[in-house]
Amino acid sequence: MKRKPYPSDLTDAQWRQVAPLVPPAKSGKQGGRRRTVNMREVLNAIFYLLRTGCPWRYLPHEYPPWGTVHYYYWRWRREGTWQQIHDPLRTQVRLAVGREESPSAAILDTQSVKTTEKGGIVVGMRASV
Repeated sequence: MKRKPYPSDLTDAQWRQVAPLVPPAKSGKQGGRRRTVNMREVLNAIFYLLRTGCPWRYLPHEYPPWGTVHYYYWRWRREGTWQQIHDPLRTQVRLAVGREESPSAAILDTQSVKTTEKGGIVVGMRASV
């Protein structure tokens, strides 16, 4: 049964680009077993969680069990898989819009960097006695 897609789901074109970057299941020699979960749905579930901010256990039932999604998210984070997926996609996007392969600078917004509870002149003034 095909479910109605959420706005955070991968399109078919996006999935074609990401699918080759998803690590294959571990073979029997590496201690793994045959994968039974749909990896596109795992990614869709992760993107849903990131977009909505809902707790893991509140993941809609149309997705794989939350424990499975949680396992892949943390395993890929620990093993650097997210970076391996992100880097080639970033390169493709940058080249498609006529930019260099990798960024040469970054912007830090000082408005979002929290330093102290009080700021400005109040911090530098002594209390009067």
